[in-house]
Amino acid sequence: MAYSDRYEMVCGVETHVEMATKTKIFCGCSTEFGKEPNTQVCPVCLGMPGTLPVLNKEVVNLAIKAGLALNCEIAEFTKFDRKNYYYPDIPKNYQTSQYDLPICKNGWVEIEVDGKTKKIGIVRAHMEEDAGKLVHSGESITTSFSSGVDYNRSGVPLLEIVSRPDMRSVDEVIAYLEELVQIIKYAGISDCKMEQGSVRFDVNVSLRPIGSEEFGVRTEIKNLNSFNSVRRCLEYEVERHAELYDSGQSPVQETRTWDEVRGITLSMRTKEEAHDYRYFPEPDLVPIIIDREWVEKIKASMPELPAAKRNRFRSLGLSEYDARVLTSSKAMADYFDQALAQFDDPKTLANWIMGDLSALLNADARSFEDSPITPAQLAGLLRLVQKGDISGKIAKTVIAEMYKTGKDAEAIIKEQGLVQISDEGTLSKIVDEVIAQNPKSVADYQAGKEKALGFLVGQVMKATKGQANPGLVNKLLKEKLS
Repeated sequence: MAYSDRYEMVCGVETHVEMATKTKIFCGCSTEFGKEPNTQVCPVCLGMPGTLPVLNKEVVNLAIKAGLALNCEIAEFTKFDRKNYYYPDIPKNYQTSQYDLPICKNGWVEIEVDGKTKKIGIVRAHMEEDAGKLVHSGESITTSFSSGVDYNRSGVPLLEIVSRPDMRSVDEVIAYLEELVQIIKYAGISDCKMEQGSVRFDVNVSLRPIGSEEFGVRTEIKNLNSFNSVRRCLEYEVERHAELYDSGQSPVQETRTWDEVRGITLSMRTKEEAHDYRYFPEPDLVPIIIDREWVEKIKASMPELPAAKRNRFRSLGLSEYDARVLTSSKAMADYFDQALAQFDDPKTLANWIMGDLSALLNADARSFEDSPITPAQLAGLLRLVQKGDISGKIAKTVIAEMYKTGKDAEAIIKEQGLVQISDEGTLSKIVDEVIAQNPKSVADYQAGKEKALGFLVGQVMKATKGQANPGLVNKLLKEKLS
């Protein structure tokens, strides 16, 4: 039985974003992904005695930019703190993070679910260093018989974005995460490659009886790295909570892990509170003073964010659906903008980008960033259709060849003799032949059967190998058969 007729879900999410810097937060080690384990480390990020951290200024720049993108207040005074705990992936036995004075606070993200908009509050966004990575021998932590630690990720700069517990359904959570990740990518904070772990989610979820204002017992599920995993995890966890309450029991406040293979959550440890970490100011790093000039300079460099871009695309006459599809990827939105600068029909352009070009890229598992057809080349193809040099049908053949070869449309059309036939005299002769060869269809059309005209048009197109101007063919047929 579904829980929603008896309980309301309450959910907040902590999102950990690896910031797009070339070096780590407190040392000069590379942040490049995929290198051999423990090859991108030094005494600083390994926490060797006698070493001192030096803050990477670009991390602060990106944190401020993220705060602006998330409608946050940017602190004038902020500092780092030590978060003390022991785990094999923390070589120092503490994490350098932020506690009581985060760099960003009190922001929001607007989402849309079922046609309704809602603001999801952001409590804070703070800077911290990433931990190392545990590498397990089995498919999951629960099936492994051994584990190793790769410290390449240790010290990679993170931005932890903590939402308010404002989400009341799984759909709202997914909408929030999708919008958040979009914003972060558009702003250039992170590449957000979930398969590489550059974005990870910790979800905090509870249930309460419908109508109650009291929060229920909360569980935290850590290190989810895909929207699908979040959805499946939450669907499982809320049903688990509901079953416990229905049987007269209560969930335990704890941290759990998601077993992707089995599709269940498993207990890891009791939930920590802030006092368990014994936070205190990081003595090896001075506080940061952020003047308003610094913030204003970053604000002036901010790119157009997804919501603003969607609004602009709608102002061009595109539908809500088209605007959302085009902005679902920054690369796709940028491609559209670049092509639009050279072709003045937004709807036609959108149709070709979302249709034929997307199909070609998807079949090849390529992104718009890697498209063999440049925005200028696509615009050039569509101008030829617009001018009547080629038909839309021929254009579909041409774009496939452009994708294969990288050649311009004009070159392919010339090579393959695909120029549209728009000479009325030439087409008139072909139309006469088709009329003479198809007396039954002629009679059907003259008897009021409109479909017969489509057949005759098709015969002309067949006779010209698709190169006849279809509009002119329609005109000639109607004139000759009236």
